[in-house]
Amino acid sequence: MTDHAALPPLHALAHDVAMQLKARHESVAVAESSAGGLVSAALLAVPGASAYFLGGAVVYSRRAGKALMGLTAADMEGLRAETEPYARMMAARVRDAHRATWGLCESGAAGPSGSPYGDPPGHVCIAVAGLETHSRVAATGQSERALNMDFFARELLALFAQLLRGGPAP
Repeated sequence: MTDHAALPPLHALAHDVAMQLKARHESVAVAESSAGGLVSAALLAVPGASAYFLGGAVVYSRRAGKALMGLTAADMEGLRAETEPYARMMAARVRDAHRATWGLCESGAAGPSGSPYGDPPGHVCIAVAGLETHSRVAATGQSERALNMDFFARELLALFAQLLRGGPAP
């Protein structure tokens, strides 16, 4: 379990990421699921977001994946949401679709119940795709939906900030 309280606030993480992206003249696109757009909203809340934020999608269902990301049955063969391979694929896909430097993805079970795939509430897979793709799994062990959504967004931005600073990949 990851300590939710140990992560900086969402707005602070977004500001850190935004300043690093601006300084590097790099851009980002985001594919979210159970965070419901919180990552995109946090990045867009930083003044000057048009310098680094290219777009994103809340891919909350298979229908949304098809409509917003052009996902086909062939793309999903051997994959399911809420896994690292899926998050890695979606991070790369959103990066490429927007011609961004970076692509971010989170896919999880916000709660209060688990997912149809059997993942417990509070389980999330996150990925950052740049020249290399990094991913990890995290969990809160909680069933509170709003807490989990916030955690998912913060966990993804914390990983991204770490990678932008040149920190060790998970």
